[in-house]
Amino acid sequence: MSVFKSVQSAVGEIIDGLVSEGALTLSGPRPSFVVEPPRDLAHGDMATNAAMTLTKLAGKPPRAIAELMKPKLEALPMIESVSVAGPGFINMKLTAAAWHDEIRAILKAGVAYGDSELGKREKVNVEFVSANPTGPMHAGHVRGAVIGDTLCRLLDKAGYDVTREYYMNDAGSQIDVLARTTHLRYREALGEDIGAIPEGFYPGEYLKEVAAALVKQDGDKWIGKSEEEWIAPLRRFATAYMIEVIKEDLALIGIKHDVFTNERVIVEDGTLDKVFKLLEAKGLIYVGTLPPPKGKEMENWEPVPLTLFRSSNFGDDVDRPLKKRDGTWAYVMPDLAYHYDKVQRGFMYMINILGTDHGGYLERLRPGVAAFSGGNARLEVIFNNIVKIFKNGEPVKLSKRSGNLITLREMVEQVGAGAVRFFMLTRAPESELEFDFAKVVEATRDNPVFYVQYAHARCCSVFRNAAAIVQNLDPSADALAALDLSALKEPEELALVRALANWPRAVEAAAIAQEPHRIAFFLMDLAATFHSFWNKGNDKAILRFLLPDQPELTHAKLALVKAVQTVLASGLAVMGCPALEELRNEQTISA
Repeated sequence: MSVFKSVQSAVGEIIDGLVSEGALTLSGPRPSFVVEPPRDLAHGDMATNAAMTLTKLAGKPPRAIAELMKPKLEALPMIESVSVAGPGFINMKLTAAAWHDEIRAILKAGVAYGDSELGKREKVNVEFVSANPTGPMHAGHVRGAVIGDTLCRLLDKAGYDVTREYYMNDAGSQIDVLARTTHLRYREALGEDIGAIPEGFYPGEYLKEVAAALVKQDGDKWIGKSEEEWIAPLRRFATAYMIEVIKEDLALIGIKHDVFTNERVIVEDGTLDKVFKLLEAKGLIYVGTLPPPKGKEMENWEPVPLTLFRSSNFGDDVDRPLKKRDGTWAYVMPDLAYHYDKVQRGFMYMINILGTDHGGYLERLRPGVAAFSGGNARLEVIFNNIVKIFKNGEPVKLSKRSGNLITLREMVEQVGAGAVRFFMLTRAPESELEFDFAKVVEATRDNPVFYVQYAHARCCSVFRNAAAIVQNLDPSADALAALDLSALKEPEELALVRALANWPRAVEAAAIAQEPHRIAFFLMDLAATFHSFWNKGNDKAILRFLLPDQPELTHAKLALVKAVQTVLASGLAVMGCPALEELRNEQTISA
């Protein structure tokens, strides 16, 4: 249990004790409250709004409740002082020993520090990437892939039972284009001069590889055959081939999906009819007309009878058509059927990662999900904005491999998988992101990837240097956790521990908000705190980690360094990035 959770638990016990004593009477269950760092650290290490949450139930002013709690809090061994501020905030300063205990907790837990039971093993399905299987992974896919996989790692750390899912859109017209382009390249592979690639076909060189594989499998079987004969088998072949390419590309950045679901199967196995009949049986289907689209002037618009779903019963601003004028399924139906399939598989918590070009997706699907799940399932969508690729400040648009895009493979080959992953999380998903190949490999504090990895590498360098000057050094976490840490009492040292202690809070907050980029922000802040501490050692010798003439103090400082190294490694693991022990471009940087 982290120090914040320990204090929160103690505050709850104090409230319960006051109720048991009769000093406080509540008219209902004890409400939730927070224990968090105060906005102004001059007020202490932690603050709680507990007294303010109790005032209505207790019928007392919050300051009066806070004053009742104050002596109880002051009696806790971990609390050094308590003050009541404003309308009833309680500020607390912890003892140095409490922070020393947190160092030990970090060392004992290792990279599992920050693990939480928040999710209570609830099943959650995270669908991400889901790129059409018509080409290799490119820069436009990478951001959503990294956001999705990092969210999965985050939710797993927060105690959820996570399934990673890829939805293959293999039933649309783009798959027919893939098959036709593959057939064209297939003829080329067999010696035919095909000329320029026709407009509307896929121009990428990668389809030559698909064609070569098809020749190896089938020879000239499809030469001279009609499109009606070859299009279905080539659809299957090219789609299967490209999915394997996509899997290989994703593996380059450490991503592996648990489930691949085919749209074509959903469309062809009767699931759409099943969903429609289910909604119909609930009295949610009718034939009616819709008003003209808002904000558009349509002189010749006429209302047309359509098969509509009463989505307005579930918070939508308009009922949605499930069939087109010609009676075929509307665009939303395969997606509704897909989410029905998820619910049938036991997923009542679903998160989809999509590009911002899917605006309106959530509004169209939530009512249907609510209808066929009896209101028990929840669907969330994270929309990620575009990535603009630069080299030395100049925009890049072309790639030999894909024909018109920078591929994921090219990105990894040039800057490394860890750098690609970390940089994709340096902005909130809704913001545009600029990925400059030159900046991503810069060895400066302006490069967040380098700045965080350098902090971890610096920790490792401390231990390499310590081995040469500290006798009988046992650098293991267990040995360091067993040390007397009372010598760690400088304000800067305790401030560094406070920064580390926020990691469990950061994990839970990011999981609740479904914002994996918060992990990158936490690591950047922690790296800045550590580098600043390091630089202060240049002017204040007592802050240096290695003091040869003070072996006991040095050992205690090494425990602190190991704690920093551990939390950085824990955060980088959530990010899916390696925790590097050395950097080729290590140099002195100013915080």
